[in-house]
Amino acid sequence: MASSTSTVTERGIRLDAVKPRYLQWAFAARKFVQVYPFGAVGGVVVVLLMLMTIVPGLFTPLSSQDAFQQSIVDRLDGPSRSHWFGRDQLGRDIYARLVFGARLSITIGFGVVVVAQGLSVVIGIVSGYFGGWFDTLTQRLVDIGIAVPGLVFIILVVQTLQFRLDVLWEGHGDELAIIVSLGILIAASSSRTIRGVALSLREEQFVEAARSVGASDARVMVRHMAPNVLPIVIVSASILVGVAVLVESSLSFLGYGVQPPEPSWGRMLSDAREQLIRAPHLAFFPGLAIFFTVFSFNMLGDALRDKLDPRLRGAN
Repeated sequence: MASSTSTVTERGIRLDAVKPRYLQWAFAARKFVQVYPFGAVGGVVVVLLMLMTIVPGLFTPLSSQDAFQQSIVDRLDGPSRSHWFGRDQLGRDIYARLVFGARLSITIGFGVVVVAQGLSVVIGIVSGYFGGWFDTLTQRLVDIGIAVPGLVFIILVVQTLQFRLDVLWEGHGDELAIIVSLGILIAASSSRTIRGVALSLREEQFVEAARSVGASDARVMVRHMAPNVLPIVIVSASILVGVAVLVESSLSFLGYGVQPPEPSWGRMLSDAREQLIRAPHLAFFPGLAIFFTVFSFNMLGDALRDKLDPRLRGAN
């Protein structure tokens, strides 16, 4: 009689039933792809964008200097084998500028998310936890922030702070100004969602239990309430990165974003306006990069929302 290859531990668990961790991750990834195909595609593009930001050399044989090197003789050349996306009005390689410009867009996107989500979590949890007159006063200030015209506010802050912020990060004051202004603007509206969750959490039994054993307000908010808003923060952050990239591109297109010669997708679109008939590739490829970036972050955010929100799990 053949002996069984499975082994039973003292707790009665079959060792052959315990899957290695990498198989568990592979199974989870496969199920995610099957249920959320667009979210999986968005996740792959997001990973590629992050790699492009960290190690752009993996995606182009050209160096960062090729993104700035001019060749007036070859200006407005179309796509070719040596220059995949062609050259711009100054003879610079468009593909190299897109690759090295991804670092700027993604860095600003994640910077905005860190500032916005950090502020929104603090404002939302503190306002919802204490309630009363403090909540009323805080929400009126939030109403003022929401009522301010977004584009006007960002332009005003960028023009005011970019030279002062150059002291903190030489040559990158405009990037910091965009991160700060857009982060504050987004935090005003995002804090409303966090506050709504905090209002319901403060009535939960585990919060009451923590209070009854003498836990301080700060401990209750940090240890018991903040972890419960984390899924909302993750979903919101994945979507806000795409929003931040789109706003930064819009500012650069209007001339208020990152200044030349830094490669910026929005600036590349702005520079292509005068050559749309003669050289449409100048606008096509930067526009395509912005579209896929925003689309990918939105699809990933939608998939994470459906996955992390317990009210939507049954729908899938």
